[in-house]
Amino acid sequence: MAFTSKDVMELRQRTGVGMMDCKKALVATDGDMEKAIDFLREKGMATAAKKEGRIAAEGIVYAANKGGKYVLLEVNCESDFVAGGPVFREYVDKVAQYILDNPVPIEDVIAAMQPVTNEYVMKMGEKLSIRRYALYEENGSKVDTYIHMGGKIGVLVEASEGTAPEVIHDVALQIAAANAQYVTKEEVPTGELEHEKEVLKAQALNEPNPKPLAIIEKMVEGRVQKYYKEVCLNEQVFVKNNELTIGQYLKQNGGAKILRFTRYAMGEGLQKRQDDFVGEVMSQAGLK
Repeated sequence: MAFTSKDVMELRQRTGVGMMDCKKALVATDGDMEKAIDFLREKGMATAAKKEGRIAAEGIVYAANKGGKYVLLEVNCESDFVAGGPVFREYVDKVAQYILDNPVPIEDVIAAMQPVTNEYVMKMGEKLSIRRYALYEENGSKVDTYIHMGGKIGVLVEASEGTAPEVIHDVALQIAAANAQYVTKEEVPTGELEHEKEVLKAQALNEPNPKPLAIIEKMVEGRVQKYYKEVCLNEQVFVKNNELTIGQYLKQNGGAKILRFTRYAMGEGLQKRQDDFVGEVMSQAGLK
């Protein structure tokens, strides 16, 4: 029985399986649509596809390195039970190793790893989703990673060459706990800063018995400095010593500089609950 490209598309729509596998199934079943569906189910492909509609909001943030390359990635599954198991971590490590060897866009990683993903979907019975990754490479610099609580938060940090391991580790812990957005004040986008000033000014004007405009401008400037201390790493108070900022701590340690960082919180934008990451990180580090 002959089949057309429309048949391949219909089979894909009915099963969620990739086009090439759908074509192979139709070839193997002489174009019989129902037999092709059974063929894919028997191979475990259609079963995996049925899970595509589920929500994968659990998972882990994971780090790996090889030959001076460091990857931080988030992979999601459906339950924390699976997320904490060795089979899921085995799968995540395979994804990490692929990325270290093939630093391609995330869409290409997902496509290339699809056969492996299908295999592990069958093993674990849950939808799996490779969500995002960041890759740094040491090139006259020092790179390190930090994973908190088995994968709830992950940090990737690049520092100037010669930065002591304990210093970059302390900075990674800081980023995990205090969630900086930028390294320095200069990195804050002008548009974002102007928007923040407008919000702060409106807040001051809406306060009971608002102050004269000249005083409000000074109040806004003071609040902008507080804003910098919240979002800029170098301006933040060091979680291990509240008498220092991170910038001062780095200066005390040979003038080390943080070049860039990436911080992933597992499920951010997906999770249904809010976690006290700051308190939890500090508690685990014995700082609370």
